[in-house]
Amino acid sequence: MDCLKDIDTGKWNELVAKSSVASFFQTPSCYHFYQSLPFVEPFVYGVEHQGQLLAVACGYIIADGGKLKQFFSRRAIIPGGFLLADNCPTEAVTCLLNFTKNALKKKAIFVEVRNYDDYACFSSAIQAAGFEYQPHLNFHVDTTSLESSLQKLSSTKRRDVKVSLKEGAELSLLDNEADLKAYYDLLRDLYKTKVKTPLFPYEFFQQLYQWPEGRIFVVKYQGRVLGGSVCVELPNRVLYEWFVCGLDRTIKNVYPSTLATWGAIEYASTHEITRFDMMGAGKPNDGYGVREFKAKFGGTLVEHGRFCYVANPMLFFIGRLAVKLLKHLK
Repeated sequence: MDCLKDIDTGKWNELVAKSSVASFFQTPSCYHFYQSLPFVEPFVYGVEHQGQLLAVACGYIIADGGKLKQFFSRRAIIPGGFLLADNCPTEAVTCLLNFTKNALKKKAIFVEVRNYDDYACFSSAIQAAGFEYQPHLNFHVDTTSLESSLQKLSSTKRRDVKVSLKEGAELSLLDNEADLKAYYDLLRDLYKTKVKTPLFPYEFFQQLYQWPEGRIFVVKYQGRVLGGSVCVELPNRVLYEWFVCGLDRTIKNVYPSTLATWGAIEYASTHEITRFDMMGAGKPNDGYGVREFKAKFGGTLVEHGRFCYVANPMLFFIGRLAVKLLKHLK
């Protein structure tokens, strides 16, 4: 088995096409997207055997704030889980994970793998390599039919969509950067006041807007941006909702958050995309208001979890403690 840092794009795309756990986040296009962002350090590692690419880990290293905070917040994120051939042998999985750990251990305090597909058959090998499994929920919405997608909405969500449009709210794909900036300001305010976790800089959204797989939906009322949904597409397979927000309760009978998510589901249902992925619904035992919101769009609740490898336990402990303290102080 050969561990690689330079991966043949043709073989990589072929593995994406054949793997049942493929995601946009493990594609060459996503890797190039990360490369276009000055505030992350992208990485990709692969395992090849007898000329066949069997496994890929694609992600980025990121840190927040000034020099001190950056030192304690260095982390490697692998969104979407590992890209693995359906017949990927345990040896290849182990080889990939050991290579990934060794390559990242001096750059990141921990490595977090966010699964959007079922890795149950690979879980033993992944955990044996030192990646701890952490339960995490998500919703997958079947979007094979527009009529079916609409019927799966809760009665309140169907009503909210109907009355919002009747009231004059408009839903469309983003077509200008002024609306993108207005949307980003809404999202930044949400993260600052409620979510209280770091948000990518504006350049992330600006670049994604121009990316071939980027799909950004905006909700407007009388020319004013009230909300939107930021998505990426694995062509003809999955639409992922990366961010969503809206100024709910601002205009009577207009529900921008609901309309934004429905717009993305509608798009998937009419563009031969078979699944809408809501990209997370919190930990099973934690109260999570966003999960209640997402549950009303007719998706199936799944627990594909996350895997975490801690390269530096002491810095990991200090960093987590500091994050909790900062959240409390804000």
